[in-house]
Amino acid sequence: MKPDEIRDRDQFGRLLEDRGVWRQATTLEAAGELTARWLEGGSSYQPGHLAPGFDEETSLIAEELAELNRNGLFTKESQPGLKSETAAQRQYVTGFCSAAVAGELLALSTRSELVTIAHAPGESSSAAIPVTLAGTEVTTVLGSSENPVTEDQIRDWAEETNDSLALLLADSWYVEVLDPVWGRNDVLLPAVLGSLTRQA
Repeated sequence: MKPDEIRDRDQFGRLLEDRGVWRQATTLEAAGELTARWLEGGSSYQPGHLAPGFDEETSLIAEELAELNRNGLFTKESQPGLKSETAAQRQYVTGFCSAAVAGELLALSTRSELVTIAHAPGESSSAAIPVTLAGTEVTTVLGSSENPVTEDQIRDWAEETNDSLALLLADSWYVEVLDPVWGRNDVLLPAVLGSLTRQA
């Protein structure tokens, strides 16, 4: 490869320089901060997201997600609520956190109608709570643990970040919080943030 052919992006269009920063992230707090920067447009690399930016629907909740990431929940997946003639979504957010944060988010389910599913480190579980419908077809479900449990999963995280963070995620709690009301967007994320700041 000639010097003028040095690539600055990976095959998904993500800046390699931004990926390099993830090689230094060894705590949930660091991962959360880097995710917040990505959500705010300050980075084009997010582990496991095979594009330089997020999809359009995430832009509706990106600011709130950045706050969650800066307050103890390293988010992995999310979606806003949506309700139309052809589709429906329940708002949800998932992520990695400490046992204390998982406890606060579980407690949120006891004082609200929101549903929290908490997966302990090393737990491999699978359930199916519908959160996205296309017509009458269920297209997205929650209820499965995303903790890297197998050797392959840990290796995948290590390749996208670093060995230390991959092992930390394997030892972290994985939580899924959803609003049971289809299409609602103004309850879940403020309530989750309230629980995170309550715990801090």
